[in-house]
Amino acid sequence: MTTTKPIEDLIGPVLADPARRARVEVHKAGLVRRLALAEVRRTRQLTQEQIAAAMGRPQTSVSRLERQGDLYVSTLRDYVEAMGAELEVAAVFPDGSRVPIAAGAGGATSETS
Repeated sequence: MTTTKPIEDLIGPVLADPARRARVEVHKAGLVRRLALAEVRRTRQLTQEQIAAAMGRPQTSVSRLERQGDLYVSTLRDYVEAMGAELEVAAVFPDGSRVPIAAGAGGATSETS
């Protein structure tokens, strides 16, 4: 005989532990991002095969990219460009101001003392 438990009994210990909660939040953010990439592709009525051909990669690599937990900016740029778009990166501050960031080759600079 199976018994049921309230969801709070199952997730309570996870949410009570800060380290476990942080891992859940990271995983959740990854799920949202992955859904967003695939959803953008679908709303543009594109298939993984079409994106793969434009990127010069196998379809399996596009599938993996859409499920990946972390992406290089260059990989994301290639994916976006394969859809015929341009990737923009900006820092958005709490006051609402946006500062575009050059994410291309040579776009970032560093200063040394």
